[in-house]
Amino acid sequence: MKITTWNVNGLRARLTHVMDFVRDVRPDVLCLQETKVEDSLFPREALEDEGYNVEFFGQKGYNGMAILSQEPLEEVYRGMPDDPADAERRVLGATVRGYHVLDLYVPNGQDLGTEKYHYKLDWLRRLRCWLDSRYAANDKVVVVGDFNVTLDDRDVHDPAWWNGKILCSGPEREAMRNVMAFGLEDSMRRFVLGGGVYTWWHYRAGAAFVDDGLRIDYVLCSPPAMARCTGVVVHKELRLQKSPSDHVPVTATFASD
Repeated sequence: MKITTWNVNGLRARLTHVMDFVRDVRPDVLCLQETKVEDSLFPREALEDEGYNVEFFGQKGYNGMAILSQEPLEEVYRGMPDDPADAERRVLGATVRGYHVLDLYVPNGQDLGTEKYHYKLDWLRRLRCWLDSRYAANDKVVVVGDFNVTLDDRDVHDPAWWNGKILCSGPEREAMRNVMAFGLEDSMRRFVLGGGVYTWWHYRAGAAFVDDGLRIDYVLCSPPAMARCTGVVVHKELRLQKSPSDHVPVTATFASD
């Protein structure tokens, strides 16, 4: 089974890219972030015509989540249980073939010391509490998404420039490691120990062409899921196409039981 995560930075603007990707790669599960479309305008039919069951949780203009699956999506849930009614759409989960898939779009945080930065750290704290209450480490849990955090300097093209900046600060990395201490492993690091693998590049000055990027998109696995993971692919080629998202898909493959 192939599970892919992708921040599309506007689904309607990238729908052609998404359609081409599902036709080429055929992921069993595709988790999207930053769809930027309210539910009434979500392009459900186009995706269903490709053979996918679709669940989404959106809002107008920003944020927004979707999960596409070739098999039925069960136990679908939206948001964290302690979210206020007007919370941003950043969490969507479902169960597929016994895998508990959690799709996340972690807040960016804007800049160190700001209100949004502290909100991000608290959001990650709340996420860990929720994982503890919802899952057991011996469940097949796969947590994917845009985490807006680099785990260490291997995930940074220019660590000296990014040192102490948003996405790379010590408190953010510590908060993410606390989430992973639930019992989640960074699947890519099982197969690639070195640096130089990135999933996001800014749009300025041809950053993708000189590989001036960060790795902030992850597939995190509990031990039973990790035991079945046979490989991880970062689809960098999609960043070099016309009018791309600033992120690329990441696909993890899992062996059948």
